[in-house]
This record gives sequence, C-alpha cells and structure tokens, in this order.
Amino acid sequence: MEFIYVLLALALTVGAYFLFFRKREEPALPPREEAAPSKQKSERAPAAKAKAAPEPKAPETVEAAPSSASATPAPTPRPSRPPPPSRRGEAMPAPKAAEPAVVSPPKARDVSGLRRGLAKSRDSGGFFGRLRALFVGKKELSPDLVAQIEEVLLTSDVGVETTSALLDHIKATLAKGELSDPELVWAELRAQCLRMLEASASGSIELRAKPTVVLMVGVNGAGKTTTIGKLATKLSGSGKKCVLAAGDTFRAAAVQQLVVWGERVGCEVVRGKDGADPGSVVFDAIKRAQEIGADVVLADTAGRLHTKSNLMSEMKKIAKTAEKALSGAPHEILLVVDSTNGQNAFAQAKEFKDALPLTGIVLTKLDGTAKGGVVLGVANGLRVPVRYVGLGERPDDLHEFSSEDFVEALLGREQEGAAAPSTNRTEAN
Repeated sequence: MEFIYVLLALALTVGAYFLFFRKREEPALPPREEAAPSKQKSERAPAAKAKAAPEPKAPETVEAAPSSASATPAPTPRPSRPPPPSRRGEAMPAPKAAEPAVVSPPKARDVSGLRRGLAKSRDSGGFFGRLRALFVGKKELSPDLVAQIEEVLLTSDVGVETTSALLDHIKATLAKGELSDPELVWAELRAQCLRMLEASASGSIELRAKPTVVLMVGVNGAGKTTTIGKLATKLSGSGKKCVLAAGDTFRAAAVQQLVVWGERVGCEVVRGKDGADPGSVVFDAIKRAQEIGADVVLADTAGRLHTKSNLMSEMKKIAKTAEKALSGAPHEILLVVDSTNGQNAFAQAKEFKDALPLTGIVLTKLDGTAKGGVVLGVANGLRVPVRYVGLGERPDDLHEFSSEDFVEALLGREQEGAAAPSTNRTEAN
C-alpha cells in the first residue's frame, strides 16, 4: 500500500510539474518575442521621424544624408539650387541691355553749322559785326551808346517794336548804374534777345494726329516747295511716312519740282491736272495718306500776295476743305518767309497771321542776308514760334530752330575764323 501511495505521489508531482511549471514557461516566451518587434517599431519610428524632419528644412538635408542609405532627397535639392541663380543671372543682363535702348541720347547742338550759315550776319558789316564793334576794346561806355545800338538794330531788320523793347531795357539798366562795363552790357543784350526768342515756343512740328496735315503758305519765291522737300527728307530720315500734295496747281514747274523731291526722298506725290482746284488736291492727298497709313501730309500751295484779299480768302477755302477730309486738319499752318525781304517779310507775316491761324514760321535764305535780326523782329512782333530756319539749299541745311543755339551762333563770342564761309545759294520756290 505504501508503494502505491509513493507511486501516486510521484505521479501527482510529475503531473503538477507539467501542468503548472511547463505552462508558466510557455506564456513567458511570447512576451519576449513581442518585445523584439516593439523595439524594432520604436527604432523605426525615430528613423522615420528623422527622415521626415529634414524635408521642411532644406539646409538639414545634407546632415540627414549619411544617416540612412536610402536618403534620396539629399541629391535632389542639390541640382534644384543652381537653377534659381542661373535664372537670376539670365534675368539680370536683360534689363542692362534694355536700359541704353530706352534712354535716348541727348540731341547734339549744331551751333557751328548755324554759325556757318550766319557768316554774313557775323561779318564785320553784318548785324553781329556792327553791334559787337560798339563794345570790343572799350573800357567805359560811350554817352551815345544807346543811339548807336538803335541804329544797328533798325538797319538789321530787327523792327521798331523790338528795337524799342531792347533799348528800354538797356536804358533802365544803365540808369540804375548796375552795368558800367561794356562787356556786361553786351552780355545783358544777349540775355534780353534770348528772353524774346524764348517767349514764343519754338522747335519742330508736332505730329498730333495720323496723318498730321501740314499746310505751307507764303508769297511767290519764298521757298515753300523746297522747304517741303527738305522737311520730307528730315521726316523720312526719322522713320516717318510722308505724302506730298502738289497744291500749287497754277505753276507747272512747282508740281514737277515736288515730283522730283518725292522720287528723291521716296514719298508718294498726289497731284491734279493743271489749273485744278488746289483744295481737291489736298483732299485727295489726305485720303490717300489714310489709305496707306502715312504719318504726315505736306501740302504745297500757290504763292500769293498778302495784299490780295481774294487770294487770301482762297487760302481759307483750302483749309476748310482739309477739315472736311480729316477732322482737325490742317494741324499745322507754316508760313514760309524769305529773310532777304527785310521789313517786307514782317509785313507779309502779319497779313497772313490775320487771315490764317498760323502755328509756325519758316525763315528761308537766312544765309543770303547780313541782317540776321529779322528773326528777333518776327518772333517778338508776331508771337508766332519760329519752327525752322533755312541756311542753304542742301536738305540738311534746314535746321530746327532753337533760341539758345541761335543766339549763341549769332551773338556768341567764339572766333569768327572758326566758321567757314557758306555758299550764297538760296532756295527757290
């Protein structure tokens, strides 16, 4: 019996071992296996955080590259950095190259060319020479200086009104005792002449419309047709497309002369039959300019005496016909005046101004007279801007009028020997 109890006890002990101790070891193993993947997950999580961290920060990508073998974003930002500087480098030279194209160079002053054209006026017997002789080499002012200045101005076609204005200013200055040096009086005289010329606007014509219609008027032989040819040359050289209207239908030579200018410059010429209505020719020229997209219409007219009222009224009809062809036309009415006519030129300009709304004056043949003071008389007496001055028969001898350049060329103190004598050729109508 005791043996049996011993066997039962041994069996119970073995059973208890397998039931209790064996089961405790088996469940203890799984937590060890589950801890390993949790550790791997915990190790992957910071690695993923480390990968995700450098993405928003571009400079930290270089530090994150050696931490993992699969750090592909590291090489991608490196090529992405060079393109922005390359674009900047390409964008910077573009404005630098465009800057000089936008800024237009300053217009060169042609004082020497004006001085050559005014050689007769600057000569010892001309306006400048006679006026300058009153001051050169004088240490003190002569009592009869004002009378001598008045004589020079009146005989140089300055005009009575303009001469009186200049003398009144000089007398007032001398009375105050401000100017005792002859050189200072000369400088003041030059300054007063400049103020008179600047009082009325000057310069080239303004292209306010397309096409801009310019009507040339004046007496016979003033140089209207030649002035149109020179002006067309100047405008075409600046890239403007011109149409010439042969409105002087009473003189066949004028039409032919304008055709020659048109072929030389490359401008289309609109003309009618001999004796045709000049208004109809101007009308057709404006319509033709609109068809071909021209910028300017330069219309010639027949020369007419300013004392003939019927001829002046006909000029008004031409202007009205131009208005019918294009609203606002003619935009410019330029009076062409022969400078060699002296005071008669001033009388012509006054009559034309009373009949037509003049917008400018062209003084031709200024190289053929020693009385350059006519410019002062016309500008100050009429208050009409001087647009151009003609100093020869070549196309480039038509100069845009600048009051400062003109006073410097006419009354400047440069040596007269620097100015070569000009040819005494003048314009023909």
